[in-house]
Amino acid sequence: MAVYFLVKGKQRIKGRIMINGAKNSAVALLPAALLTEETVKIENLPQITDIDKLLDIMRALGASVSSPGDHSLCIDGANVNNYSPPGMLVNQLRASYYLMGSLLGRFGRVEIPMPGGCDLGPRPIDQHIKGFSAMGARVEMEHGLIKVLAKKLRGAHIYLDVVSVGATINIMLAAVKAEGKTIIENAAREPEIVDVANFLNAMGAQVRGAGTDVIKIQGVKKLYAVEHSVIPDRIEAGTFMIAAAATGGDVIVEGVIPKHLEPVTAKLKEVGVEVESGPDYLRVIGRENLSPCDVKTFPYPGFPTDLQPHMMVLLVKAPGISLVTENVFERRFCHIDELRKMGAQITLEGRTAIIEGGRELSSAPLQAMDLRGGAAFIIAALMAVGDTIINDVKYIDRGYERIEERFLEVGVNVQRIEELD
Repeated sequence: MAVYFLVKGKQRIKGRIMINGAKNSAVALLPAALLTEETVKIENLPQITDIDKLLDIMRALGASVSSPGDHSLCIDGANVNNYSPPGMLVNQLRASYYLMGSLLGRFGRVEIPMPGGCDLGPRPIDQHIKGFSAMGARVEMEHGLIKVLAKKLRGAHIYLDVVSVGATINIMLAAVKAEGKTIIENAAREPEIVDVANFLNAMGAQVRGAGTDVIKIQGVKKLYAVEHSVIPDRIEAGTFMIAAAATGGDVIVEGVIPKHLEPVTAKLKEVGVEVESGPDYLRVIGRENLSPCDVKTFPYPGFPTDLQPHMMVLLVKAPGISLVTENVFERRFCHIDELRKMGAQITLEGRTAIIEGGRELSSAPLQAMDLRGGAAFIIAALMAVGDTIINDVKYIDRGYERIEERFLEVGVNVQRIEELD
């Protein structure tokens, strides 16, 4: 069955929207739940396909999953006795690598294929392996299978060569039940890491320093049942904020942590968009006269790479020359060729995109090739003249919960069309 979005052009976003739980946090919290044999309840989970796939893997390992509500799950890991997740499922999901840390922490061993996900260029797991090895694990790689074995994990002093969210979380997961103290230096500082640390601490772990570049973990023998609510998704919030700016709209994103969105707020103000901040909301009011600006993606608290495609779409509207430099993922420019089809003037020099803004976009058939680029196409389609078709929406569904219904909440029409092949 062919599934695509049909987006009517020249629509303005207007209204209020409550932001869902963070995808980038949830995909780490679920594997972390397997560190205890007791039942864990996680609330404010987004209903997205990445979560569905992760739950399929966890069920295959023996976990029992029940849903007391639309956005909450109870996970009972008492019967998990398998440390080898099925390759066919792991290959569909990059975040499945968090099972390395949780299963290693629980069983002292794990066998897992290389994870899948969007093709954003090389995303090696060498820093994950460096951390496991430092804690006494033996790591072997053969025929695409990663085998990690430790008679006993012991705390270690680990300096990450590059700032890595995945490695920081994975080492945390392995270290919480290791013997002694683990120190992670040059740790990533993303809010999602703080969320995972808070979850682990509520289970009885001793994690200190999350949100800074030095995290200290004192190992404990046992973790316990807990109830936890996922933090709001700063990327979903940023998507609607940028969409409002790009369409000259007026939107209030509610249920957010404004501090998490300061890098986005700062750039929107620099472009000339009005942003009002409250205790748990942000209001974005678009303006017709926008200014060009330069954007460089960096790990938090820098501008998030996950919103780079969205920001590029906005800058297409700003007269003048804007530069967007991608410092996190090598191939996060797949969306440029599709935007050119719509009339965007963008040239690429290495890791920097040069945008000649101020040109009106026209509708064109678009092909989503990754999660965030696909979402950015919806914004471009809302700006464009005419109706735009966006194919391969499966990528967008990986990280946005029923995004067409979410856009309807703020007054614009994005139709999901399903046709038999």
